[in-house]
Amino acid sequence: MSAQPQPGATVSNPVIPGFHPDPSVCRVGDDYYLVCSSFEYFPGIPVFHSRDLVHWTQLGNALERPSQLCLPREMPSSGGIFAPTLRHHDGRFWLIVTNVGDGGNLLFTATDPAGPWSDPIRLPGVHGIDPDLAWDEDGTCWVTVAGVSQVRLDLATGETLGEPHRVWSGTPGALAPEAPHLYRIGDYWYLMIAEGGTERGHAVSIARGRAPDGPFEPCPANPILTHRSTHRPIQNTGHADLVQAPDGSWCLVLLGVRPGGGTPGWHVLGRETFLAPVEWVDGWPVVGEVALELPAPAWPLHPVPAEPARDEFDDAELHPRWISVRERSQSMCTTKERSGWLTLRAAGASPDEPDVVFVGHRQQHLSCRARTLIDPTDGRGGLAVRLDEEHHYEIEAADGEVKVYARIGPLRTEVATRAVPAGAVVLGVEIAPEPPRGSRTGPDVLSFGIEEPDGTFTVLADLAGRYLSTEVAGGFTGRVIGMYAAAGTVHFDHFDYEPLQLP
Repeated sequence: MSAQPQPGATVSNPVIPGFHPDPSVCRVGDDYYLVCSSFEYFPGIPVFHSRDLVHWTQLGNALERPSQLCLPREMPSSGGIFAPTLRHHDGRFWLIVTNVGDGGNLLFTATDPAGPWSDPIRLPGVHGIDPDLAWDEDGTCWVTVAGVSQVRLDLATGETLGEPHRVWSGTPGALAPEAPHLYRIGDYWYLMIAEGGTERGHAVSIARGRAPDGPFEPCPANPILTHRSTHRPIQNTGHADLVQAPDGSWCLVLLGVRPGGGTPGWHVLGRETFLAPVEWVDGWPVVGEVALELPAPAWPLHPVPAEPARDEFDDAELHPRWISVRERSQSMCTTKERSGWLTLRAAGASPDEPDVVFVGHRQQHLSCRARTLIDPTDGRGGLAVRLDEEHHYEIEAADGEVKVYARIGPLRTEVATRAVPAGAVVLGVEIAPEPPRGSRTGPDVLSFGIEEPDGTFTVLADLAGRYLSTEVAGGFTGRVIGMYAAAGTVHFDHFDYEPLQLP
């Protein structure tokens, strides 16, 4: 059901919260489709749908078969799937992306963005990351990559036509020109890029020319978007994509982060997808404010139902929001063995290992709670909050005992233990802002514990959240909360995730 926005109405940013970076968007009729990077997680490239650019529903994942996505065990975290571009052309959806762990640049197609998507066409002649697709009037396809360089492409074979050539690469001396997108708008071809690195210096700049391969004239107001050297609550703004609404107005989707705590500020959810309005002045885009609350757009809004707080694992297949580390096989992860339960069989012995059997979903709220009922009778496993192999916290159950572990860089330590009756136990974590203590205040505190038979939650350990942040760990991902097996076979009856409403 749609609703016309009331005067003065606002909408919330980010429009897709949590670890959803590098957004790319296209419109087909009244429908918008958006994809994001997924790095070392399987399945890869979440695909979203919206009717208003504000409310989004995940349709699936573009890369859901091993024939589409190989993430080798030796590939480090924050490798894998970088910066997809999604476009619709000639009645078909086109998805181009870099897999830095296997094969470089890949091209996929689908007639329905919900899938199935094709197996990849490999592009050995397309070098670099962050590939973009654009077509000129005669049907020639241009691929532009970070750097910034450009080459023509035969879509049927994946072969390049001619030699790559350098094109406009942003502000002279600017760090890391990347995330190029090429558009035909009016009489000009516009080349929009990110520059300044994906940290606090991130920015968006643009140039225009009369031909898709330039020469390009830079916008005199570059960068057209940056939050560097500000105290705005949204930082690292960049890696953007333009889209036009049916009424002729324009918007920008982009990545940003919400740092918390004192100096230097830690972001823990990863880079998220934000929305910004765009106006055109003298042939150049002018980006409106990127804020936590935006004026509602003029077109009708189409709210979508909230996801249920609890997953009972009653379906034969997992919801597309669930992701695993590098791979997921039916032999290691299934809802079909015990009705209404998720069954995990261990490979790696803990979340320290690159082949840990783990099923989680992105943390999407700065304050939230998660609970799961685990039966560890035949094994050992638990509930983890993961950033990568060297930065994670978990609460683990086995042999009538529950333990809390912390892994921070080279240090792994047991921080709490509690005896419990043998059999099933409810494990939980609650995440809330750290109480203020000046400039050294961290972003949040993670409280791990168990749910008692009367429903009360007993905290076994409070752990500082800053150590599960990008500013400490590095990399490109955000927190993922989920279940894992560390030995034998463990079963999970349900998983609850919900935001916390704090005073």
